[in-house]
Amino acid sequence: MKMTKRQFMAAGAASAVAAVLGLPIAEVHALANETNDRINRFTGGKKPVAGKLEITIPEIAENGNSVPITVDVESPMEADNYVEAVLIVADGNPLPGVATFRFTPMSGEATAMTRIRLAQTQNVIAIAKMSDGSMHMDKKQVKVTIGGCGG
Repeated sequence: MKMTKRQFMAAGAASAVAAVLGLPIAEVHALANETNDRINRFTGGKKPVAGKLEITIPEIAENGNSVPITVDVESPMEADNYVEAVLIVADGNPLPGVATFRFTPMSGEATAMTRIRLAQTQNVIAIAKMSDGSMHMDKKQVKVTIGGCGG
């Protein structure tokens, strides 16, 4: 099997993360695969593009047990143009799927706020599914000093 440069670099990065965290390499790959699977199920395989969606989350979370997050999607929220749903995943959590928010045109605006648990320093990714089938995304890295998922 031939490996592309991108695949080689990803494997090397996963191995480095595993070594730093003391995790078996298979566990790191499983987390990455589960995150990608969750995103693909939500998007139906469509590639999300940057824009229209903004995550507001602290860059440093002193305690991963309760990290405030707000997602806001730019949309007129009209019958023919609205946000159907927003998925939030945390790629370093044992279960990366954090939340899914559903909207209708009657929602008025596509904004949601909650608190999430983060196990370690990781990326938090939000993807918005629009009524026209397009997907938009934003991603932020959060540095966690005390893990919230048993870490």
